Amino acid sequence: MISPTRGTLLIANPFLKDPNFVRSVIFLCDHKEEGSFGFVLNKIFSKTLGELIPELEAYKIPVYYGGPVQRDTIHFLHQYPDLIPGGEEVLDGIYWGGNFESLVSYVKNNDIDFNKIRFFIGYSGWSEGQLDGELQEKSWLIVDAIRKLIFHKNPEETWKDSLKHLGGDYEMMINFPLDPQLN
Repeated sequence: MISPTRGTLLIANPFLKDPNFVRSVIFLCDHKEEGSFGFVLNKIFSKTLGELIPELEAYKIPVYYGGPVQRDTIHFLHQYPDLIPGGEEVLDGIYWGGNFESLVSYVKNNDIDFNKIRFFIGYSGWSEGQLDGELQEKSWLIVDAIRKLIFHKNPEETWKDSLKHLGGDYEMMINFPLDPQLN
């Protein structure tokens, strides 16, 4: 098993009960001794970007529930370092954040392929030692992130496909029930 680092995926154990993270996949954008943060990739938020940002009201772009922390903030991952300055490279060719005004302009001009950008409300965060404790409890599985999973075309399949990417016996987990006591 690999260690959590920037650019890895955290895959929720099939029996993780925390309602914020049931069957979720988190793209870890940073992991340091003082804490970690990332975004849930496979939970679509109830509102579109246009419903959250008035100047983009004509755009029905999906927004994802990034996590339970600071749900009054919008973040984004993208593959446009030349168009959106100020982003931080998390993984080869995948950036977090950047100049939001530039982004809005490119959205309005239809210069963005929405398969290469993801918007999130809130984020997932862990304080010092918290994620390590959850890993010892086996709440998460870790796998190297790949672009196909970060920008998955069918978000509801991200958890299953992440387990397939992990391979081996982990693929069997795809068929585990949410609550094994109901079996």
